Amino acid sequence: MPHPSLACGAGMSRKDNMSNPNIVINVNGIEVIYNHVILVLKGVSLTVAEGQIAAILGGNGAGKTTTLRAISNLLKAERGEVTKGSVELRGERIENMSPADLVKRGVVQVMEGRHCFAHLTIEENLMTGSYTRTSKAEIEANLEKVYNYFPRLKTRRTSQAAYTSGGEQQMCAIGRALMANPSVVLLDEPSMGLAPQIVEEVFEIVKDLNHKEKVTFLIAEQNTNMALKYADYGYIMESGRIMMDGSASDLRNNEDVKEFYLGVGGGERKSFKDVKSYKRRKRWLA
Repeated sequence: MPHPSLACGAGMSRKDNMSNPNIVINVNGIEVIYNHVILVLKGVSLTVAEGQIAAILGGNGAGKTTTLRAISNLLKAERGEVTKGSVELRGERIENMSPADLVKRGVVQVMEGRHCFAHLTIEENLMTGSYTRTSKAEIEANLEKVYNYFPRLKTRRTSQAAYTSGGEQQMCAIGRALMANPSVVLLDEPSMGLAPQIVEEVFEIVKDLNHKEKVTFLIAEQNTNMALKYADYGYIMESGRIMMDGSASDLRNNEDVKEFYLGVGGGERKSFKDVKSYKRRKRWLA
């Protein structure tokens, strides 16, 4: 069965990514159902290598958030479950682990919409991220590290989160995740509701954390331009399926991606569903 990325001309496929021996996350053919009846993910497979910034790209309802929640085991809170396939962290099956156990293993999710505790100060919000840590000295060192990456948070550390900007709350949400000392961060829609300049700032910090702290990122994002600028590898998702994948540079240069997601192609912007090659790929995936 040909992989869709080969049909699209993306030079690197998931198979190439899997050849990397340092695979951290391996999602293998998962299906997710909500409320026992609503099929949301339909055989999703992806891999994330150690030290990589990978991105899941697509519009609202594509299944990006559900994929992250399937990895972090937050599906049960919304009456969802993985009914087929497997999720592995460094070769270990994790579908039945609790979210708290995954945090202890170094996997933390930053939720869409930030979800800061409005009545707590910025610093109190950050400290809630250290609930799995036991060393006071390490917690204090991590807090200073967060403030080094997000100096604006240090300035606003005594302000209630409710009275900070959307950008500051997004920084707080990422900083709170860093307080758990993660090796993998699942970052859901970091650009949502933020001004372009702030989005760029947030992604620059993600890049710094990836390069300097060796944190691996899997980002779900609608802002394809920004995500592919910073990611190493990308997966394009529609209707609960991965329709295309490849290195970020290959996806940026792919004619279909340019037209449907980057707004570069001519004519009216369409969905992959309007393209014959897409329909062919869909038959391959069926």
